[in-house]
Amino acid sequence: MSKLKVMTIFGTRPEAIKMAPLVQELEHRSEFESYCCVTAQHRQMLDSVLDIFRLTPQFDLDIMERSQSLSSITSKCLLGLEKVFQAVCPDLVLVHGDTSTTFAGALAAFYQQIAVGHVEAGLRTGDKYSPFPEEMNRSMVGRLADLHFCPTENNRKNLEAEGIVNGVFVTGNTVIDALHTTVCKDYHFTTESLNHLDYQGKKIIVVTCHRRENYGEPMEQIMSALKELAIMYKKEVELVYPVHLSPVVQEAAHRYLDGQDNIHLIPPLTADEMHNLMARSYMVLTDSGGLQEEAPALSKPVLVLRRETERPEAVKAGTVRVAGTSREDILRLASGLIQSPEAYTAMAQAANPYGDGQACRRIADGILYHFGKRDCPPEVFQGH
Repeated sequence: MSKLKVMTIFGTRPEAIKMAPLVQELEHRSEFESYCCVTAQHRQMLDSVLDIFRLTPQFDLDIMERSQSLSSITSKCLLGLEKVFQAVCPDLVLVHGDTSTTFAGALAAFYQQIAVGHVEAGLRTGDKYSPFPEEMNRSMVGRLADLHFCPTENNRKNLEAEGIVNGVFVTGNTVIDALHTTVCKDYHFTTESLNHLDYQGKKIIVVTCHRRENYGEPMEQIMSALKELAIMYKKEVELVYPVHLSPVVQEAAHRYLDGQDNIHLIPPLTADEMHNLMARSYMVLTDSGGLQEEAPALSKPVLVLRRETERPEAVKAGTVRVAGTSREDILRLASGLIQSPEAYTAMAQAANPYGDGQACRRIADGILYHFGKRDCPPEVFQGH
């Protein structure tokens, strides 16, 4: 039996975290000839994930430059991937989620008439500018893809509403597979300050805030809420904020939060450090998409610092609440979780709807089924 040539493409840290276990799955399966191509849309943060999962891509476009625009990222990816595809001639290209690399990878494959598989398909907010540019990236990839690997049944329904019904599989999210690799009880942080936090005596709150749509007034409100939270619960709470490298985020975070003893502004963390920090934390405040999936898998409540979420499954399950970007709303919801053991337990013990650690196996089986190398489709991830 001839092997299927499958090329996995990603360029940012979140993509790498979720695609790395899938690359490993494909490499371990005799039915596949696996290739990995990175665009390095994010260079440093991407490399840290490659190191953690011991992945060595066969192709590295190395496109990152200072002050790069969405147009430059997309055009560089298109031109670079054209050459890669012509050299390898893959049967299938796998892209993930909603980045500019994702969209460019799918479009470049389409131009070469190569089948496209979309991992983490079907997420939608319904607002093309929020999150920007992610909502349109994933929507357009949905039209280009031949295979759609949806984390949840709700994602499948989103695609069905758009008339996409063929080649759709509900697999769970590969990030849960990744967590099984990265989280361990005896983990030692390379960011030394994290080894000295009082995880037993204090409520450690993990914070991330970096999204473009929060620039300006929303970010000012969020930073103000974080400072007030630290002051209100000075004896109980420690906030740990790995600050994104964006100059806009750096300026806002340091202007509002410098000098507060129980707020720790630290450099961005590697994937394994972030996962293990969340595992030891009390709760998570974030505008990230991926942390909304990861934290519930670790039984940590999440308050989303955005107006909406494309991950409503966790809101329905009770593990996530949308706090928005209003200072008053963030303080109210965070205070409720700090002060009320009952409210906290209700969120912490809610079932995680995103996966069981078997998503990569289902995706690999789905590929084989699509190409006629497996008799039956993979079982459907049922969620909770």
